[in-house]
Amino acid sequence: MTSKVEQRLQEIGVSIPDAPTPAANYLPFTRTGNLVFVSGQVPFVDGKLTVTGTVAKDASIEDAQGQAKVCAINLLAQLKVACDGDLDRVVQVVKLGAFVASADDFHSQPVVVNAASDLMVAAFGDAGRHARFAVGSNALPLNCLVEIDGVFEIA
Repeated sequence: MTSKVEQRLQEIGVSIPDAPTPAANYLPFTRTGNLVFVSGQVPFVDGKLTVTGTVAKDASIEDAQGQAKVCAINLLAQLKVACDGDLDRVVQVVKLGAFVASADDFHSQPVVVNAASDLMVAAFGDAGRHARFAVGSNALPLNCLVEIDGVFEIA
């Protein structure tokens, strides 16, 4: 059975893939009480990065927004595993933390990360509104453009 959250996402053309496996010695998520902490997700699509480098040097802001959306989708894939396959168990998106690989003169990291925030609101409605940080970095793992982690409350 498909969750209401996944039905809403399908209506906007988003499907949740299988959760990516960790790239190193860490857990993809941990759960304590009703909180799920999802490790930083990079924008893997079928195990590959489609855009690399830094925003405003190697990639456009639109490229980076697309990559932030993919990170958010990968967060939801991990969260779905943590919720035993039922994203309707999500009570609240608590916080997203985002890093954007940025050229020295690029200062619109929040605009990039809005793509991930918008997806959370599209998926969960008001429960998708969250606290957040969006910071620039000179480089990210595997030369990806964006990495995002998240904290979620589940029932």
